[in-house]
Amino acid sequence: MTTLQNKKQKVNIEKGELTSYQVDGYELMHQIGSPGWGHTDTEMFPIIGPTDKAGFRVHVPKGNAIQDQHGLLRELSYTLEKKEDTTATYVKEYWAGSVVINSKFPDKSTAQRLIWPYSFKFKKTFSLSENSLKITFGVSGEKDMPFMIGYHPAFKLRTLKAQIRTSTASYSLEEIMNAGNRAVEVPQIEELFLEDERVIRIQTKGFGHFMLWSPVENMICVEPITFYPYAADQAYLHEGFMYLDKPEAIFQIELGLIS
Repeated sequence: MTTLQNKKQKVNIEKGELTSYQVDGYELMHQIGSPGWGHTDTEMFPIIGPTDKAGFRVHVPKGNAIQDQHGLLRELSYTLEKKEDTTATYVKEYWAGSVVINSKFPDKSTAQRLIWPYSFKFKKTFSLSENSLKITFGVSGEKDMPFMIGYHPAFKLRTLKAQIRTSTASYSLEEIMNAGNRAVEVPQIEELFLEDERVIRIQTKGFGHFMLWSPVENMICVEPITFYPYAADQAYLHEGFMYLDKPEAIFQIELGLIS
């Protein structure tokens, strides 16, 4: 386990997964083993959303890619590239056409092998400032590679009155749970607040949108995304791609407890 720490904050990271973020001893993150989801965070890449109804095929310029829900990145292992007192960087690399065994097969998926026809490098950096945690993602690889990216963190809830608030709207926990696996879309926004026993500010750069998901009352996933996948038929998921047009595309989320 990797630990980052300053005077007020402490972060635990297990194999690239954020398993704890505490501010003055107050835990912000959902804990593995608690009811709900079996993780604390993960990434969605290079696809966001389900692909089963499209036969797990997604159209890309190099042909059909075989992808399960939310892509194949989560099937790869992180390597710790750099560690300092308040920063840590992890990396995943993939070579075009490499076969990745799908851990969901056969219990939760009929796709045994996943393939992506582009090479890429995916970098995840944790950085503690005085009052917040920044998580930065760097995507590099083949020029014009199509991709979507989403971050999937789960936050601990303590009351049933928990809600998500933006500058123009609010979303109750009940509303989010009722949306089921489609999640609630929060379009064209890069800052929102998770209001519960305490208030967490969640700010992003590069993503542009959020979706909100919760299967239980004790946690909520507040997910910055570049594309909301449930607005379109799965056969047209490719319409949500952006294209890698620089040496490294940067995406960032910043978490901070404000009250």
